[in-house]
Amino acid sequence: VATAVDAFGGVDIVVNNASAIQVAPIGDVPVKRFDLMMQINVRGTFVVTQAGLPHLRESDHAHVLTLSPPIDHVPAWVGGNGAYTVSKMGMSILTLGLAKDEPSISANCLWPRTMIATAAVQNLLGGDEAMARARTADIYADAAYEILSRDPRECTGNAYIDDEVLAEAGT
Repeated sequence: VATAVDAFGGVDIVVNNASAIQVAPIGDVPVKRFDLMMQINVRGTFVVTQAGLPHLRESDHAHVLTLSPPIDHVPAWVGGNGAYTVSKMGMSILTLGLAKDEPSISANCLWPRTMIATAAVQNLLGGDEAMARARTADIYADAAYEILSRDPRECTGNAYIDDEVLAEAGT
């Protein structure tokens, strides 16, 4: 954060994108992998967001966007990936909590409706077959841009799905 402030004079947007994943039943997730997901997903969101707060408070267009799911999706998610789910939900809860704690900062979550073609999908979630069914990252990027373009005083405390954001914007 200090490097960004030195280079650009401040911080207007924090995007919590880093994530570790292990899609497996609880009994098959090594404790070391569970700890890694909690460290990167939950602690990483906390640390990066907290480091940005002093600068975001000075911004007239402060946004935190966390790539994590709506918390009402838990029942559909927990089978076969409870450990990963708790880490991603932790990211969402931190972000939604920030929206309540810091009303001058827009804090929202964004999640894709379906798989996005990423290295995680290629390497961990199904290889070429999954990639063939996945959408490109463009839809996710466009939805993020739409959210980050909004007035922070009018757009906070939401957990969005990518295509719904774009439909609402008329795209």
